[in-house]
Amino acid sequence: MPLLTAGLFSVLQLFGQKPVDVVESTLKVSAFGEEIFYYGFAEGDQLIFNFEETNDKELKELEITELPSSSKFLEYKAKKIENKTIKIPKTAIYKFRFTNSAIGIRVCKFKIQRIPASETTQNFNCTVYTHTVYDTLYTTEQEDYLSNTDTVITNIEDKVVTVSTASNAGGNKAIVNFTLPEKTIAWSYYIGVNPQAQDAYQEAMKKISSNSPASVAKFAAYSPIAAMAMGAQSYLAKLQIGEDIDYWIVADETNVNLFSTGQPFRYIKKGKAINDYSRMENRKGSLNFCFANDNLKDPVTVMIKITTIQVNPELASRPVKRMTTKPKSEMYLKN
Repeated sequence: MPLLTAGLFSVLQLFGQKPVDVVESTLKVSAFGEEIFYYGFAEGDQLIFNFEETNDKELKELEITELPSSSKFLEYKAKKIENKTIKIPKTAIYKFRFTNSAIGIRVCKFKIQRIPASETTQNFNCTVYTHTVYDTLYTTEQEDYLSNTDTVITNIEDKVVTVSTASNAGGNKAIVNFTLPEKTIAWSYYIGVNPQAQDAYQEAMKKISSNSPASVAKFAAYSPIAAMAMGAQSYLAKLQIGEDIDYWIVADETNVNLFSTGQPFRYIKKGKAINDYSRMENRKGSLNFCFANDNLKDPVTVMIKITTIQVNPELASRPVKRMTTKPKSEMYLKN
């Protein structure tokens, strides 16, 4: 009598029910390979398992496991198994694992049957289905956040330079280099020629002190050009009568050298004025004011004031709950 039917009559006599075929198949297990199958069984079933290696060779392991991890049967060096019967205590999915550790393939025949506990589970669907579910995980992490900002006003330049006449043998140019501090968000400047431009600035300073007492009290370096950089009223006024100066704001040393030698050069901004002032957007690094005096007889003195606005962030730490989801394939039965 063939392997997969041998002993069947004794099983029928034992349980008194007609067996239902789940699967009968032949498979090849590759060298150092593994084959796995999943089937579902109903509570009260009797699982009947038959196996044979067709060439009478050993299969390293053959295991039947109730998911998730309850091993119900494990056979080492299996060649033939006849009517191995397992009582199914609850409806569940079972894993059938065939493992080969040899360098040659193993050709295996196997048959799985079930004897239902009653007619109600006679047509139980043993097929195992899969769908994607998502695991949601919550973790708590420390996060830095901006708790406050500290605004700083810095007067980085306050000087007077003399620019010689156009007829001077040493040249009629002057250069003032300055560097913007880190975290500068805006800066402003005031330039003015001779004492009358200095007087105009002092007049604006008096108005700032009178009309903006809160800002003066909060910022020790608050001034007309600080107000201008912050978008407030500066009280500065353009002069219409007096000696003027040509000026350029130049970014790099190469163009400063071109200016000094009278060659064409690139610049950020230029002007010609008795006094002038402006709010400038942030630029990083070193900049230069380049001056040229076109007066043939008289040198001029130029007052240069430069103020920067910096915002220094103040960071704090707080716990933050974060949610992550991970997809995974999950097996299920449709019964």
